[in-house]
Amino acid sequence: MYTEQGVSVTTHWWRHAAIYQIYVRSFADGDGDGTGDLAGVRSRLPYLRELGVDALWFNPWYTSPMADGGYDVADYRDIDPLFGTLAEAELLIGEAHEHGLRVLIDLVPNHCSDQHDWFREALAAGPGSPERERFWFVPGRGPGGGLPPNDWTSYFGGSAWTRVTEADGTAGPWYLHMFAPEQPDLNWEHPEVRAEFEDILRFWLDRGVDGFRIDVAHGLAKKPGLPDVGPDPDITDLPYQDCDAVHDIYRSWRKILDTYDGDRTFVGEVWLPTPEQSARYLRPDELHSAFNFDFLCCAWDADVLRRVVEETFAGHAPVGAPPTWVLSNHDTIRHVTRYGREDTSFDMGDKRLLDPSDPVLGRRRARAAALLTLSLPGGVYVYQGDELGLPEVQDLPDALIQDPTFVRSGGADRGRDGCRVPLPWNGSGASLGFSPEPATASPWLPQPADWAALSVAAQESDPDSFLSLYRAALALRRERLAVLPESLTWVDAGPGTVCFDRDGGFRCVVNASESAVALPEGADVLIASGPLTDGELPPDTAVWLSL
Repeated sequence: MYTEQGVSVTTHWWRHAAIYQIYVRSFADGDGDGTGDLAGVRSRLPYLRELGVDALWFNPWYTSPMADGGYDVADYRDIDPLFGTLAEAELLIGEAHEHGLRVLIDLVPNHCSDQHDWFREALAAGPGSPERERFWFVPGRGPGGGLPPNDWTSYFGGSAWTRVTEADGTAGPWYLHMFAPEQPDLNWEHPEVRAEFEDILRFWLDRGVDGFRIDVAHGLAKKPGLPDVGPDPDITDLPYQDCDAVHDIYRSWRKILDTYDGDRTFVGEVWLPTPEQSARYLRPDELHSAFNFDFLCCAWDADVLRRVVEETFAGHAPVGAPPTWVLSNHDTIRHVTRYGREDTSFDMGDKRLLDPSDPVLGRRRARAAALLTLSLPGGVYVYQGDELGLPEVQDLPDALIQDPTFVRSGGADRGRDGCRVPLPWNGSGASLGFSPEPATASPWLPQPADWAALSVAAQESDPDSFLSLYRAALALRRERLAVLPESLTWVDAGPGTVCFDRDGGFRCVVNASESAVALPEGADVLIASGPLTDGELPPDTAVWLSL
């Protein structure tokens, strides 16, 4: 135990863990069919152990029609045949533990698949049936109910409502889907929905998972009556997110989790406008942590970076929760590409996926950003391929894009497939080692030919590679930083810099300016993101020092 700002804090593993995100479909293919699977992950566990992370977070591996990459779940208690079997998942959990790696899995409670038994039963049962009460089936407005029940729009574009055609061919009510029509929203006011997910939690906890990442954690509850958003909405008070009832759900889940040994944890996907709103999810009887999207979205600018770090600590301190730091994930543009742009910020509403990017500049800044995130107090998430310096793939052929946002936006939003391209493990073969040779199919998304030079095999023996930087930094982080108090002291290292000290004589300096900055005399360099010259830190470079 230690005391931070008057709050007694227990040093649970998740407060300082480095967690590696695995998008199973694109990580490693074990059977040669062009799709990543659990066999592929199991074969790469030694790589993940050597990388130096503490835990693995798996995107959804459940049975799914894959209308939204597995976030349309048809069966929460089984594994999709694309990825393997439930027995393989159980083996993977056990083998990961043997390698010293904890396992978090994605839970998707806001919506399910239109192929889920519940939704099929609801359609078959007809209007007014108890089966439909598990979802949001609502009569339409206007003549004959021909207009949607309200003005809500889907996060994927278009209306959030789809009208049902009944078995007799007549037009029925509308059902709510805040994402794709194949993802009907569940009605969390219904006791059967709550009971079902409590049982799903126990199902996977009994199989040894160490926790859950909760998808759309802010969206489960809706305002009573499903009111219109209106022409000039208050973004802090939208009727389909951050409703008070959601907190009772997480308090009930926390009670279940706390009955299991092994220090299990929840991390929430909480995208909200203010730190105060997000902090409510992190109260001691709710979720343990949440993703720091303000940090992911902020520009490569020293003042902005420092402000976001300060606001993160200020927002988390009242509830005693640890901050988290993340640069990329499966929904956003890879930060190597983002940092090479003129505008280095990120906005989910306008991803600017085709903006030009300087790859040399982006890689240099991404290396510096890696040292920044890995040195900050709290937990850190590494999206698969970040450790290889992979860029966004911006030229995927339209015919191969599978993200539903591409179709629903009429091609205006090219979607998220560019950050989901399968990993390159070596420089040879049709799939760069993603699939075993001879493979029976090409990777589900094509890899750029120049990724051979970014493969694991090409980087692991190069001391100056991205992979070597991550391995060294993760090792130092575990040895020197993970056990320290969750606090830092800011240091003025000159304009355009982010500089702070942590206990034990550790200093991180990030130069985000256009000029070199002097390093303190007598400091030992622990690791640098790029070459240093004459005691100076070049632009867009970071260094860890021992004072």
